Amino acid sequence: MDGWLVLVVGLPSHPSSRRVRAWRRLRALGAVALKNSVYVLPFTPESYEQLQWLTQEVQRDGGEATLLKVDRIETMDRAALVRLFNDARDLDYRRLGEQYRKLLQALDGKPGRRGAPRRPGELARLGRELESLRAIDFFGAPGGAEVLRLREAVESRLSPAAARAGGAAPRLGDLRGRRWVTRPRPHVDRIGSAWLVKRFVDPDAEFVFAPEDALPAGAVPFDVLGAELGHHGDDCTFETLVQRAGLRDRRIARLAEIVHEADLRDGKYDRPEARGIDLAIRGLLAVTTDDHDVLAAGLRLFDGLYASVGGDR
Repeated sequence: MDGWLVLVVGLPSHPSSRRVRAWRRLRALGAVALKNSVYVLPFTPESYEQLQWLTQEVQRDGGEATLLKVDRIETMDRAALVRLFNDARDLDYRRLGEQYRKLLQALDGKPGRRGAPRRPGELARLGRELESLRAIDFFGAPGGAEVLRLREAVESRLSPAAARAGGAAPRLGDLRGRRWVTRPRPHVDRIGSAWLVKRFVDPDAEFVFAPEDALPAGAVPFDVLGAELGHHGDDCTFETLVQRAGLRDRRIARLAEIVHEADLRDGKYDRPEARGIDLAIRGLLAVTTDDHDVLAAGLRLFDGLYASVGGDR
């Protein structure tokens, strides 16, 4: 993104509906406030066009609006501006995530999925909100990964057959020297699962990242919606891999509880370590743009966890 758009806007106090309308437009565009009545956006042709229209609208309403395109903002460096945008988007993601969690709780708390016919419509609404939010997430706020995971958890509960779409369960003992693929921006479950594969299933594994609609042929998918090696029932992908591999290691069992709680946050396990692991990986994602670098650091983190959780093998 080349430069910034700065809008200085002022509207009469009455009627207040005009100020509210302008604020909502700015919020929908993803603008953040530098100070009262001063808003900023990364420059894109689309944002530039939208702010030009908003400037004309404010002026027609009897207000004042000045639109500037600048290379930099002298009182704030780029990193501080990016944090400003990411903080705003993370707040939006938290609010949306709470709605997904309520939907998950409703699904898990209703024997026989009572009321489930209404849920797909609710899921579609949340999905539209998520896509709108991602469209204004200019710098990849860390909170987006968790909301995507929550969406997938809801989808897997509403359509359990989709989780079996990959066919028969792969024989983990036959998977050696393979490419393993998962979604970009790996978080707790994906990193933990990659660690489990590397240490206990396929020491020569190569990991790649790809969107769900562009998985490379021949690679083994994991923690991807519809993959056999993914979420099943109440289990996260790490737990699925533990079961498929037949691991009977007490430390692995404890790690599985930590990953489950960090990933699903459903209170099934009392694992206070989960919050720390979640924060540590969010920090890695916030300061590291290359997913392979995130994974490498995450693998070392899980090596340390495995060594520290205790328990006889």
